[in-house]
Amino acid sequence: MPTLIRARLLSFVSEPQAADDHDSYRYEEDGGLLIEDGAIKAFGAFADVQRQAEDGVAVVDHRPHLVLPGFIDSHAHFPQAQIIGSFGEELLDWLNTYTFPAELEFSDEAHARRVAKLFLDELFRHGTTTAALYCSVHPQSAEALFSEAERRNMCVIAGKVMMDRNAPDGLRDTAQQGYDETKALIARWHGKGRLHYAITPRFAITSTYEQMEASKALAGECPDLHIQTHLSENRAEIEFACSLFPEAKDYTDIYERYGLVGPKSLFGHCIHLTDREADALSDAGAVAVFCPTSNFFLGSGLFNYFRYKRRPKSLRIASATDVGAGTNYSMLRTMDEGYKMIALQGEKIPPLLSFWQITRGNAQALGLETRIGTLEPGTDADLVVLDAHATPAMRLRMEKAETLAEELFILQTMGDDRSVVETYVAGKPVKSSLGHG
Repeated sequence: MPTLIRARLLSFVSEPQAADDHDSYRYEEDGGLLIEDGAIKAFGAFADVQRQAEDGVAVVDHRPHLVLPGFIDSHAHFPQAQIIGSFGEELLDWLNTYTFPAELEFSDEAHARRVAKLFLDELFRHGTTTAALYCSVHPQSAEALFSEAERRNMCVIAGKVMMDRNAPDGLRDTAQQGYDETKALIARWHGKGRLHYAITPRFAITSTYEQMEASKALAGECPDLHIQTHLSENRAEIEFACSLFPEAKDYTDIYERYGLVGPKSLFGHCIHLTDREADALSDAGAVAVFCPTSNFFLGSGLFNYFRYKRRPKSLRIASATDVGAGTNYSMLRTMDEGYKMIALQGEKIPPLLSFWQITRGNAQALGLETRIGTLEPGTDADLVVLDAHATPAMRLRMEKAETLAEELFILQTMGDDRSVVETYVAGKPVKSSLGHG
C-alpha cells in the first residue's frame, strides 16, 4: 500500500561548497514523500505530492521532525560488536588482544547469527540503513550476516575476510580456501535482493603473496564487485606491511601490484598517506574511508580531510564508524568526532557538508547514488527521522537555534540514537519494531 510521509524534508543534490551553500540541497518545510513498493515516487511540498497520491493513501505525519535519507556507514566490523570500548591498546596489539579472540567465536553458526541480528538492530536504532561490513574469516559469518540483511530487505556490502598469516589458529584460511569460499559466497549472495559482495583481504599484513594473487584473480573475474581493506592506519602497521612486501614502493603500492586499487576500492583509514600514495588512489578513483572515532580511540593519528579534498588530485572520501575500534554505531557521533579531528588541524567542517557526507556523499563513494543517499524519486525509500529536541539538553539548546544548519549541528554534536525517531528501510518502519532490548 502506498504511504505518504509528511515532515520537514532534507536531501542533498550536490556537495556543499560553503557553510551557507543553499543550492546544494532541497529542503521542504512542509514536505511530502510518496512511497510505493519500497521506492520513492514523489518528493516535494506536501500539498503538491498529496495531489499525486491516490485517494485513501496512508499518511504518516512526522512533523515537526526532520526526514533525511538513511545514514550510510562505509566501514565496520560486525564480529567486533562485543569488543567495543576495549581498553588500552594501539592497532596491532588491539587486534591480537581483543579482535582475533572475538572473531574466533564466529566459527559457531549460532553465535554468528545472534550477533548479526543484534548488530543490524543497532544500525537501525542509530538511523543507519546501509553499511559496508567486514565479516570474520569463517564463511558462516558472512552467511549469517547476508541472511539477516536479506530478511530485512537491507542494502549491505560485505565479505568474509581473507587472511592466511599473522593470525591465530582457527582464524586463518589458505590462499585457495579464501578464493574458493569467496567465490561460493559471491555466487550465493551478490545481487540477491539489495546485497552486494565485497572482496575482502583484511590487510596486507594478514595475506601472503599467494593470497594477494588470489585476491587479484577474484578482482579480475568479478570487476563489478567492491574491494575493501585497510591502509595506512598506524605507523607500526605501515612499517610491518612494507617489511612483508619489500619490493613495494610503499604500503599503497602493495595493493596496486595486485590490481586492488580501483573505483570500487574502499580503503579504511588512510591517515598517513604520502603524496605519491594519495595521487595513486586519486588516479584510480579509489576511496579513502574516514574513521574518526576509531582513529581517536586507538591513537592512530589525524585524518586530514581537507588536505585530501583540496589536493590538485582530489581524493574521494567516505566516512564510517569502524565499529568495534570505533566506539559508537552512530553516524552523528562519527561526524561529531570528525569535526573535532578536523578542528585540531585548524579547519572546521560545516554541518551541511557533514550531513552530505553521511548521506549522498557516502552513497557516491560506494557507487550507489542512483539507489540510496537521496530523497529523489526512483531511489529506494531508506529514511531516517530526526528529532533535535530529543533530550532536555537539546531542547534547551534548540531554543536559540535559528537556521537549518544550526539544527543539523546540534543533532551532530548532541544527538545519538535518542534523536532517531524512526528508521525506514525500503519504505518499511524498522526502528519502532525493535523494542528496547
